[in-house]
Amino acid sequence: SLPLPPPLTLSLSHPLFLSLSPASLSLSLSPDEVNTPQHSTHLYASDHLIVRRGQEFQLKVTFDPSKTCHSSCSTNPPGGSPQFSKGTYIPVSVAKDRQSPWAGRVVDSTDNVVTVGITPAPDCIVGKWRTYVAVVTPYGIRRTRRDESRDLYVLFNPWATGDSVFLDDDDEREECVLNEVGVIYHGAYDDVSERPWNFGQFDYGVLDACLFIMDKAAMPITNRGDAIKVARKASAMLNSHDDDGVLVGNWSGDYTYGVAPTSWTGSTEILLNYSSSKTPVCYAQCWVYAAVFNTFLRCLGIPARVVTNFYSAHDNDGNLKTDVILDENGRIDKHRTKDSIWNYHCWNECYMSRPDLPQGFGGWQAVDATPQETSDGMYRCGPASVQAIKHGQICFPFDAPFVFAEVNSDVVFYSRNPRDGTLEPVKVNSRHVGRMVVTKVPGQDARHDITDQYKFPEGSPEERTVLEKAEEYGCHREKATPLEADVELDMPLMEVRVGDDFELKLKFNNTSDQARTVDMYVSGNVVYYTGVTSSEFLFKTPRVILDPKKAEKQVMEVRSQDYMRKLVEQANLHFIATGKVKETGQIITSMRVVTLHTPKLSVEVGNIILHTPNSLLITAGSSLTWTEGFTPRRAGPTMLMASLDCAALRQVYGQAQLTVKP
Repeated sequence: SLPLPPPLTLSLSHPLFLSLSPASLSLSLSPDEVNTPQHSTHLYASDHLIVRRGQEFQLKVTFDPSKTCHSSCSTNPPGGSPQFSKGTYIPVSVAKDRQSPWAGRVVDSTDNVVTVGITPAPDCIVGKWRTYVAVVTPYGIRRTRRDESRDLYVLFNPWATGDSVFLDDDDEREECVLNEVGVIYHGAYDDVSERPWNFGQFDYGVLDACLFIMDKAAMPITNRGDAIKVARKASAMLNSHDDDGVLVGNWSGDYTYGVAPTSWTGSTEILLNYSSSKTPVCYAQCWVYAAVFNTFLRCLGIPARVVTNFYSAHDNDGNLKTDVILDENGRIDKHRTKDSIWNYHCWNECYMSRPDLPQGFGGWQAVDATPQETSDGMYRCGPASVQAIKHGQICFPFDAPFVFAEVNSDVVFYSRNPRDGTLEPVKVNSRHVGRMVVTKVPGQDARHDITDQYKFPEGSPEERTVLEKAEEYGCHREKATPLEADVELDMPLMEVRVGDDFELKLKFNNTSDQARTVDMYVSGNVVYYTGVTSSEFLFKTPRVILDPKKAEKQVMEVRSQDYMRKLVEQANLHFIATGKVKETGQIITSMRVVTLHTPKLSVEVGNIILHTPNSLLITAGSSLTWTEGFTPRRAGPTMLMASLDCAALRQVYGQAQLTVKP
C-alpha cells in the first residue's frame, strides 16, 4: 500500500492552553462562510475544508476545561513517515518568537474559543493533510487524537502571486479554474463543430479521485507541490498504455467491451469509476483524454484549457515532413504513402512558471495525455512551453519537438521513379498542417483562435528564422522548392448532412498564356479523424483541357448510397485530387475533408411529467421524445447536456442553458 498523505501538525503556545489535555479541546475544520469563498473553493462538494496554498485560512479551537483525559497520541499516522525536512510534517506556531514554515497567528480569542489564522507556504505539497492541535502544558505537549473529519485539502493557488501557477487575469482564472462546463472543438478548420463537455471538477469524489491518480502512480509526496512534475506525471497516468492509468484508447470502431468515446459527455463518471474500480476505463480518443486531463488540472487548482489543432501531424521520425508518394502519372501510391495527418487533435494547455527554463518561457504549457509516442520511456507529452514552440527553442524540456512538428510540418508530394525507386519532391504544401489552433473564449461560448501563439504567419521572415532554429536542434525538413505549377486547383468548402447526395467541385485556373491539358486522379475515401483510410468509395480520372488565362470547373456527383454503408464514426470523407500537366510535367494537388453534419438533439427543460418511451427504435423520418428527471445540486447557471450514440450514428449532441434558482 502507498504511504498515506502527510499530516499537518499545529503547535500552539497560549496562556489559556496550560494544563489542558487533548480531550479537553476540539478543532473546527469544516467548510464555512469565511474560508471557502475567500479561497474560491466554495463550489467543491465536500465535507472537508479545502483551501489554496499561499493564502491564509482560519480554524477555531474550542476548550472545555470540564474534561480531564491525559492519554497521549501517536505523532505519525499509520502507513506514513512524515518528516519536517521533506515538508511532509509542518509544525505551525502562533508564538511570535518561534519561526514556522507556514505562518500562524491568533486572529481572535473570545471566552474558550480561539480563532487561528494559518498561511500555507506558496510552494507547499498539494494534497490531503491530517491536522492536529498540539498544546504546551506543564505536563508536556498534548496533541489531539486522529480525526478524519479534520483532514484538510490544500490546492494550487492561481490567485497567489507566490504560487508557480499564479495567473494574473481574472477572466482566464474564472474560465480555466472555476468553469465546470466547456466546449471542445472538432471537425475541419473551415467547418468547425462543437462538442459540449461537463468537466465536473467540483463534483463529489472527484478531488479524491485526482489525488488517487497520483497515489496510483506512486508519485513521491515531496513532488506533489511542483506543478511541472504533477502535470508531467498526469500526462502519463491519464492513459493506460504502460501504467494502468485512467483511460484505454480505442480507435478501432469496436467498443463492445466498453463505452464508445463519442458517448461520454463528462469527466465525473470516468474518474469515479477509475478510483473505485482501480482499473482503466474503456474507451477514449484524443478529446476524451484532453477533457479528463482538464478536469484533473482544474480540480487541483492548475489553470487549464483544452485546445484543438486542425490538421495535426503525427511526427515519429524527427522530421518536419508528411510524405505523399505519387506514381509517374501523378496518382497517389497508397501502398507507399504511410504518413497520415489527423483532421484535428486535442491536447491541453496548463499555466505555470518554468524556473527550469530561461526567463520568458513560462505561461501556457502544452501537455498531452493521448498515447502517441513515448517520452523518457512512457507514453506522455509535456509540459512544453508554447513560447518555446513558437520561437523554435525545441531543445527545452519536455517534448517540444513533437508538439512543434504537430503544427509546423510540411506536406511533401514525391514523384517515384518506377525504374530505380528514387523520390523527387514535386510539390511542398507548407500551409496545410497546423492550419488553426483554437480554444474557448473565457466567459463566452465562442471560439478563440490562438494559432499565433504557436507559430508566426506562414511565409514571414520570423517563420523562416524559427524553422532554421528548429533545424539546429535536429528537426529536418524538405529543402527543395519545386516550381509552382501554372495551373491552380481548388476544392471549395462543402457543408453536407449525413445521408445527402452532393456535388464535388474542382476549380481549375490556367494562369499561363498557353493551353493546358491535365490528367486528373480524384479519390474519395471514408477516413477516421486520425486521417487513416477506412475504404475508398469514389475514384475518377477526368482529363481537363484549359484555355489560356481561363478558369474551368469540373463537377462530380457523390451519391449517399456510395458512402453511407462505408461510414465510420465521426463521418469524415477525405477527397484528394492530384494531376499532371501534360505540357510541363508539373504536379497539381488539392485536399478536402468533409465532415458530414449529424442531426442535433433538441433539449428543453421544464416541470413535466416523467415518462419513458417503450422503444428506442427511431425509424427513418421519425422522431423520438425522451423525458428524464433530475435534481439540481446547487443554485446558479448551468448546462444540461444530452448525447445520442449508437453504432449507426455517432456524436449526436444537444444542450440547454438553464439557471437553477435557490
